[in-house]
Amino acid sequence: MKKVLTIAGSDCSGGAGIQADIKTISAHGMYAMSAITALTAQNTTGVSGIFNVTPEFVESQLESIFTDIFPDSVKTGMMSEAEIIEAAASVLKKYKAPNIVVDPVMVSTSGSRLLSDSALDAMTGSLFPLARVITPNIPEAEVLSGISISDIADMEKAARIISEKTPAAVLVKGGHSVSDATDLLLADGKVFTFAGKRIDNPNTHGTGCTLSSAIACGLADGLSVSDSIERAKDYLTGAIAAGLDLGKGSGPVDHLYRIRG
Repeated sequence: MKKVLTIAGSDCSGGAGIQADIKTISAHGMYAMSAITALTAQNTTGVSGIFNVTPEFVESQLESIFTDIFPDSVKTGMMSEAEIIEAAASVLKKYKAPNIVVDPVMVSTSGSRLLSDSALDAMTGSLFPLARVITPNIPEAEVLSGISISDIADMEKAARIISEKTPAAVLVKGGHSVSDATDLLLADGKVFTFAGKRIDNPNTHGTGCTLSSAIACGLADGLSVSDSIERAKDYLTGAIAAGLDLGKGSGPVDHLYRIRG
């Protein structure tokens, strides 16, 4: 059985973060492991509180994992402090962790800021160099590139700017665009686009977490970056289209839609 590790924050309402990651990994028939970076008090309407785990305990969790059940791929999500990022990056580098997918979580679906300014340099300087794929959405890509994004051409320009900070492939996710949900991948200097039909469903809580975890599953399976993204995007599209409707705000997607048929 393939083993996938998620390093992220906990979402007590179950739609994003660690909980979304574990559901996604399990839905792909793989063994999920987790290192929790923060506890959050949140639901479909927003984030009301964040309690960060100490960097030392993040490191301890990761040491426990890597010295016993070595992962085939790793997904990183919410890490809101520079010290936490540095602790995680040091262990990933120490054990030469394979197939790292970095979801540079900066803002939640509901609009809550999840990354401090001081943590941005740590992420780009310590975590990005270890990654195989980075998956910013449009607002995150705008922060990382320093440009505004309004179309596919802007997405490519942003991806090229971001790629100067990392050897990883850069996937700019188009879910925040107005017209469609087309994603753009820059890998080894080549550009790929993944067309996506916008689904009329406001319940998109945790979609970024879900996509990056699904990509990590593809890489664990030995798929190429582009094939991993294509499979992950198909999975996420189905999870949104399943039409789960929970909560008073932007609800979660149906991670287990395939299991129920």
